[in-house]
Amino acid sequence: MGRTYIVEETVGQYLSNINLQGRVFVSGLLIGQCSSQKDYVILATRTPLKEEQNENPKAKLESLDEEWATEHASQVSRMLPGGLLVLGIFIITTLELANDFQHALRRLIFSMEKSMNRKRLWNFTEEEVSERVILHVCSSTKKVSCRTYDVRDPKSSARPADWKYQNWVSTSWLSLECTVHINIHIPLSTTSVSYTLEKNTKNGLTRWAKQIENGVYLINRQVKDEDSDLLEGQKKSSRGSTQGTGHSFDIQVLTQLLLNSDHRSTATVQICSGSVNLKGDVKCRAYIHSNRPKVKDAVQAIKRDILNTVADRCEILFEDLLLNETPEKKDCEKEFHILPHRVFVPISGSPVMLCDYKFGDEAAEEIRDHFLEMLDHMIQTEDLEIAEEINTACMTSFMDSEASLTNADDEQPEQPNKTNLVLKIQQNIGVIAAFAVAVLAAGISFHYFSD
Repeated sequence: MGRTYIVEETVGQYLSNINLQGRVFVSGLLIGQCSSQKDYVILATRTPLKEEQNENPKAKLESLDEEWATEHASQVSRMLPGGLLVLGIFIITTLELANDFQHALRRLIFSMEKSMNRKRLWNFTEEEVSERVILHVCSSTKKVSCRTYDVRDPKSSARPADWKYQNWVSTSWLSLECTVHINIHIPLSTTSVSYTLEKNTKNGLTRWAKQIENGVYLINRQVKDEDSDLLEGQKKSSRGSTQGTGHSFDIQVLTQLLLNSDHRSTATVQICSGSVNLKGDVKCRAYIHSNRPKVKDAVQAIKRDILNTVADRCEILFEDLLLNETPEKKDCEKEFHILPHRVFVPISGSPVMLCDYKFGDEAAEEIRDHFLEMLDHMIQTEDLEIAEEINTACMTSFMDSEASLTNADDEQPEQPNKTNLVLKIQQNIGVIAAFAVAVLAAGISFHYFSD
């Protein structure tokens, strides 16, 4: 028996309204959430055309552009809060051409998953669903054919799946929110200085991610058993179902300051050419479907949003610096860069909100246009929810003319204030001693992150 996809009715309407307009096919992404029993699809978005295709909309495409579609999936994945994923792809074409695209679609879905996984600071567990869906919609009859592939198995073959439309799928979601204070110090050793700044930062964030993964998560200020029902204790409706729809949970994170007692206390001396510092507060948000959610599902969703939003901000900043590179500086000086802050946008008729990232000099209209391009979703600028102040994120650096870093460090300095999320790059030759201290017999010390 294949998987079952419970799909919001508006997704079906969206797919039915897509017109080929003389093209051979239209393809796009399916967005939602996996669960052990079934998957929920709440959004579909077509892959935008390239500029040359916009100029000549009647031009026929003979094959899928794998690189273009994969990049679209990577961009969209940044705009999804914790709990939501790109579940697969759809293609709209004539029935007789459906088989011609099967091999290309299979290759594309594996390429997309590989690309998105490469940028993540976390990995899927063995217990999680690893099937991704390919949906074919006939352009004339609107009939659908649904198949899945196991993206963990490169040799997997297609399996049939059920595609069922239902009303109000988008309304049955629980919200999880938290604010996390981070203070990450990443030494740049002389052996790693030849790497790109982005790679060095990713390596440092990977070490920090282990703290987040191993943290203790309080739900509404309580520690709950991970296998317990998240909605345990909630009031029952007259029909016997739990009234959890639209409910919001406050999450607080406790991370260990010290190592576990089975780790030996050591001191490491490392020759460094500089360091990267990331410090400040980030707003995190995740959503899970209200159908019998477990505590572990909620914790996993918010963990991944914490990791995603920090990694995505750094990646967006590096992309911006490479696009706006300036001549290399010769003197050692302190440097600041504003990282993008998070903006949330509602989905019509749903408590779920998508997100995007905005630099301080970007207008709300640019966010609106980006949503339209990436998600084919028109939003109102007045609906934008600024999760953080414009100056909540900042990168600072000390540059050394003798050291070799990428031109991502060559931005003009900008002074942050005390509330900034600071990413500081120090480029000075020196020795950094890092000491790891064993846990005291009295117990485990925790660092408390909250609002």
